[in-house]
Amino acid sequence: MRPLLDLSAPLLICLICIAAVFQGVDIYGAMVCGAKKGLQTVLDILPALIVLFPAIYILRASGLPELLCRLLSPVFRLLGIPEETALLMLLRPMSGSGALAAASELIARYGADSLIGRTAAVMIGSSETTFYVIAVYFAAAGVKNSRWAVPAALCADLACFLSSAWICRLLWG
Repeated sequence: MRPLLDLSAPLLICLICIAAVFQGVDIYGAMVCGAKKGLQTVLDILPALIVLFPAIYILRASGLPELLCRLLSPVFRLLGIPEETALLMLLRPMSGSGALAAASELIARYGADSLIGRTAAVMIGSSETTFYVIAVYFAAAGVKNSRWAVPAALCADLACFLSSAWICRLLWG
């Protein structure tokens, strides 16, 4: 079974090339055209990334997320969200790597089978890096006005965090 899985990607590429030859497609020309479009997409999203990454770094270096965690922990306690996941919830919409580091630290500290570890895993697995997605995908699509997308996406993140904590508490609490 394993050799068949190892060959699946090359076989799929060969089948696509064979189908293209039978349909009279210039394979090399199509690949060059695709590469050109890919480079144009990179050029379109590069300014958003140049702004986004330093802004995230500055925010994390400022200590603001930790201060917000301390201030919001009573609210999280009231909502049934483990207080320890506060940093993860604040970082996830901004930084995937920062949120992954926070989740990894929680899982290492409390264990993968603890309520906190499971809640962190469900939160990171079911949420998205909202600002990264908006910056990159909207830039690639040429969307200039993201007025309602940001609040809607942040509401979705909040719903995700609340439901993750609730479901984990229901299943393993």
